[in-house]
Amino acid sequence: MNSLSISGKNWILKKYNKEVLTFIKETFSLDEITSKLLSIRDIKKEEIDSFLNPSIKNFLPNPNNLIDMEKSTLRTVEAISNNEKIGIFGDYDVDGASSTALLGNYFNELNLNYEIYIPDRKKEGYGPSIKSFTELLKKNVKIIFTVDCGTLSFEAINFAKEKEIDVIVLDHHQSEIKLPNAFSVINPNRLDDKSDLQYLCAAGVSFMFLVSLNRALRSKKWFNNNGINEPNLIDYLDLVSLGTVCDVVPLIGLNRAIVKQGLKVIKLKKNLGLKTLLDLCKIESNPSIYHLGYLIGPRINAGGRVGKCSHGANLLLNKDPKNSFLLASELDQYNKERQLLEKDLLQKILNKTKNYSNDPVLILSGSNWHEGVIGIVAARLKDKFNKPVIIISLDGDIGKASARSIIGFDIGAVIIAATHENILLKGGGHKMAGGFSIKVENIEKFKDFVFKKFRSINIDLKSERPLLLDSIISPSAINLEFYNKVALLSPFGSGNPEPKFIIEDVKTINGKIVGEKHVKSVLIGSDGSIIKCIAFNAVENDIGAYLLKSNKKSFNIAGKLSLNEWKGQSNVEFIIDDISVNKTFKKMVPSSIG
Repeated sequence: MNSLSISGKNWILKKYNKEVLTFIKETFSLDEITSKLLSIRDIKKEEIDSFLNPSIKNFLPNPNNLIDMEKSTLRTVEAISNNEKIGIFGDYDVDGASSTALLGNYFNELNLNYEIYIPDRKKEGYGPSIKSFTELLKKNVKIIFTVDCGTLSFEAINFAKEKEIDVIVLDHHQSEIKLPNAFSVINPNRLDDKSDLQYLCAAGVSFMFLVSLNRALRSKKWFNNNGINEPNLIDYLDLVSLGTVCDVVPLIGLNRAIVKQGLKVIKLKKNLGLKTLLDLCKIESNPSIYHLGYLIGPRINAGGRVGKCSHGANLLLNKDPKNSFLLASELDQYNKERQLLEKDLLQKILNKTKNYSNDPVLILSGSNWHEGVIGIVAARLKDKFNKPVIIISLDGDIGKASARSIIGFDIGAVIIAATHENILLKGGGHKMAGGFSIKVENIEKFKDFVFKKFRSINIDLKSERPLLLDSIISPSAINLEFYNKVALLSPFGSGNPEPKFIIEDVKTINGKIVGEKHVKSVLIGSDGSIIKCIAFNAVENDIGAYLLKSNKKSFNIAGKLSLNEWKGQSNVEFIIDDISVNKTFKKMVPSSIG
């Protein structure tokens, strides 16, 4: 079926089970739309209550379900009892900074002596090295934690072993059968781990470790014996939720409970660094996943992207208001620099893509492309072309790369496989993202390797791109009452997508450009209702052009709800994802029981 969607997407209404909808509605005393959305998500009947009311208590498993957890906890208790100086080696992204700050803030409450080390993205690259571990050893650390990294750091960890330094890895990246010679490796994505916690980010893994450590210290009466108040780990969920949202891991199970509770903790502004960023971004309303993912996270990431890699972790560890403000202000400025670098590189690369438009995976390379933004640009291109994208920045005879993938193509596994074939120098990642280094002479060989892998899984990139939608709603539904009904299913994110709706037969009253690249418009519905809308990053695309032109014809909009809170006033807006000029969207037939 041909679609007249402005962006060329095929609108598809998700299926739901009417009998299940009725059961949910009657059993849980819920309204029609909430029941329908739960039916669409296929939540098991016995899990509906815990889905709507996720609590840490109900979802937190025994930390010892993770391999090496008990071993790591006992070794850390020994280190604390012997006053051994601790080293924390963290990655330079938000998950790494959050994990580093989690451990650091906990150790601060226990008055322990520790050092952190965040590598320079450009000079040192991802993960521990002999150089970085040497720097930690110079500061007399006796035990090292690696957070959000370490699972594939064979050389550095062997070096530490030779120096009789125990390394405890707290990670979530994909592993190989062989693990580094660390004292312990806590990673739910170990091939031999049976915890069913593969969806955790590094901050989630670090939190599980702190739960185990806290419990062990309590059982030994360490807090009482040392006159120290036992930390309340619930207070740390702000950092765990920050890492969870920004690493885009699925918001299911424990992650859902972490983020639901973590947003409440963030609202209390207990972490000075987070509070300073919230104030700097003028977030006066209830902090949301949007705020974490699109305002706070990019600023924490920005230091790592433009050369101040430890700024993010230091901000989240900071206790001094003046220093926190300085760090936050610098990160804000770095984020502006990052946006300019990203815009410039994206345009430069877009000019090259036409020569590779038929490639199943877009693999592009160029000299001295800024390593701090190639990952973001790869993500932008992946969304634009609906195919995996790998961007390689060349420096001499070595290239460093970032990759972003689509559902169904495990880019992390492909990178690890290419490393085993000695096509890559080193690399790793997740199903949806990864990074590696490569000799320039091997780039064509790597392309052939990736193309062969992609063709073997038979993904049809030329098929119509779907826009999955939950329901058709009336224009008058854009109000606070309806928004609150939908919000019962939050937090939304990977694994629990935000509901998207269709509103039919609307007309433009006016439209204007805001913030240079967004389009705000006021529409009127067929029932006379006024709908305030915004289309983000739409100035240069067809959606923005359609909203801005003088047009008396009616059209349909697809998108989601947004709550705009300002000076005590709450208004619901509609975020437009797409526009169609007719009703040629497909309706998936509701399923039947059994």
